[in-house]
Amino acid sequence: MAVTVERKKIQFLPDSRKVIARFFDLNSMRTTELVLRILHMPNKETEITLNQILRDFSKRHRNITRIFKKHFNKVRHVLENLGIDPDGLSERKKLLIGSYFTMEYALESAAFFNPSIMEDPDQSALNNGEKRIIVSFRATGEGHISSLVFRRGIIDSKNNLKFSPTGNLIDEAERIKKHTYTKKIFEKKLEEMGIPVNLSDQVLERLPEKFVYPEIKRTVQELLENNEMTIERQKVLKEILWLADSHYELKFSLDTDISERAIFPIMETEKQGIEDARFVRFTDSKGNVDYYATYTGYDGYTIIPKLLHTKDFFHFRSMPLFGRYAQDKNLALFPRKINGKYAMLSRYDGQNNYIMYSSQINIWEQARIIQEPTRPWELIQVGNGGSPLETEKGWLLITHGVGPVRRYSLGACLLDLENPTKVIGSLKEPLLVPNEKEREGYVPNVVYTCGAMIHNDHLILPYAMADYSSGFALVDLDELLEELLSNG
Repeated sequence: MAVTVERKKIQFLPDSRKVIARFFDLNSMRTTELVLRILHMPNKETEITLNQILRDFSKRHRNITRIFKKHFNKVRHVLENLGIDPDGLSERKKLLIGSYFTMEYALESAAFFNPSIMEDPDQSALNNGEKRIIVSFRATGEGHISSLVFRRGIIDSKNNLKFSPTGNLIDEAERIKKHTYTKKIFEKKLEEMGIPVNLSDQVLERLPEKFVYPEIKRTVQELLENNEMTIERQKVLKEILWLADSHYELKFSLDTDISERAIFPIMETEKQGIEDARFVRFTDSKGNVDYYATYTGYDGYTIIPKLLHTKDFFHFRSMPLFGRYAQDKNLALFPRKINGKYAMLSRYDGQNNYIMYSSQINIWEQARIIQEPTRPWELIQVGNGGSPLETEKGWLLITHGVGPVRRYSLGACLLDLENPTKVIGSLKEPLLVPNEKEREGYVPNVVYTCGAMIHNDHLILPYAMADYSSGFALVDLDELLEELLSNG
């Protein structure tokens, strides 16, 4: 028997109006030449040009002069190399230089997909049966660079979804790098990356047992200054710094709406994208709540599995995931510990679903297979569709399967509550298959989700269509569980 799925009319589409102001990076020679041209601009022309820029762009950004100052500071060294004191320039000249090294980027212009839904930390001022929600999306713009963006809404007592109007001034966060590294764990990750021990030792032997980012950065830079070092050794040293660079914290201003907070790739490890964040509302044994998201950082060549943590969606902390089985994409954390340990789903071999247990949330050394492709619509591979949802009957896991013509479908299975390695039921047929309206897009024939939730005895299922836009579906929970248990 097929499970009834109600597709909601609401749909999220790409929006080219959402822009952030990025640093416009030129090569060294062009940067110097441009700075000299601006310096030679007469004061009157400087004033007229800057006034025009401020008039055109002030309404598009929360504080455009702060952005110009930040970008001016990125080219201060050019002035110093020319023997010019940057602080001796007028404020308007500084702002003008910064404006020339600024560019707008429409971060949601190409696609708005792979959603993950969660309960908002703020559940105040609601009517009976209502739930305030946050939905994260993977947004892409020019060059298919992926960012993480958010929307806030309410599900009412009849499971209708209503989303708040979005803000127009998109903010990037303040970046903080103050992580303390433990040498033993750092060394373990270098081994997983295939870094030769003799090269990693050159760096690690110069560091204390616990060190911070500036220490390892200084050590690597000192080694790179050795002119006799081969290109291969230089590459390895940069990879070591690349790993250290993958820990960071972000803080957004308290006066921003959640729709104005964009986690845009700012680290070398993520410069080509922050992909497929699977959020989960995690509750510990004392009832304390944290929000975690597993995601993939991509630098254009290599992916690195990472974990994002927040309590309030203003302050975020990002760290890499370690361990033999914390590899590939498709990692999803359970919403609570099981038998005293963290639990996570994995697809480290690219084909099958695994479950992992660990006493530490970022180190995963053991895995056990729980699901292999068996149905025609999933024979290429299976994976998870976000963190499992706890029900009285078991852990409800939304899955995705890849079948003929690389068509992605969504399925579901049920895991035992106390022993999730045991699958106690699964759907014989897909829960959701792309229909004629959903199959056309950037990647045809794909429906995909990064996290659902349960509300008012229904499964609220956000899903992406053809890696282009996103919609929502509604499934009666009792009907779904009954079908799953009948296929045990």
